[in-house]
Amino acid sequence: MKEDQYIQSLLRDVPDFPKPGIIFKDITPLLAHPDARKKVIKEIYEHFKSQDIQAVAAVEARGFIFGSLLAEALNVPFIPVRKSGKLPYHKIKEEYSLEYGTASIEMHIDAIEKGTRVLIHDDLLATGGTAMAAGRMIERLGGIVAGFSFIINLAFLTGEKLLSDRFGVVPHYLVNYN
Repeated sequence: MKEDQYIQSLLRDVPDFPKPGIIFKDITPLLAHPDARKKVIKEIYEHFKSQDIQAVAAVEARGFIFGSLLAEALNVPFIPVRKSGKLPYHKIKEEYSLEYGTASIEMHIDAIEKGTRVLIHDDLLATGGTAMAAGRMIERLGGIVAGFSFIINLAFLTGEKLLSDRFGVVPHYLVNYN
């Protein structure tokens, strides 16, 4: 079985979550398999290891799981990007649209130094709103969006093109749903 098929076989569809009409792609079955977690990190690491990544920013909550492991593998700082109201220190905020509503995320103002090359990681790319907001915050702090990493891409939505057009980097993902 190919790597992406193996990983895809460990994902679960949850209909009507978080609201009717949405099919949620659940990574928690994948988390139950240590070998699969290692394969995910290895594949992402191999893709980005030569791209001078200087920090990994990951989006709460599922993005934290693999984002922190990826930062460890790359031996770079980990930057948490959290839902509004969750970070304790001085922060910046960015609002964005989701495929099923609106939200906002925050990052500490001292999360990166100017010129830092940051890889943004989340579990799933759909419309690109969350990743776009994270990228805008990184730029506001003087950082450089060096790449995007996802486990899942919902190719039938606009996220991949949106991020590529805006930041000039093609998002990397392991499983693609057309």
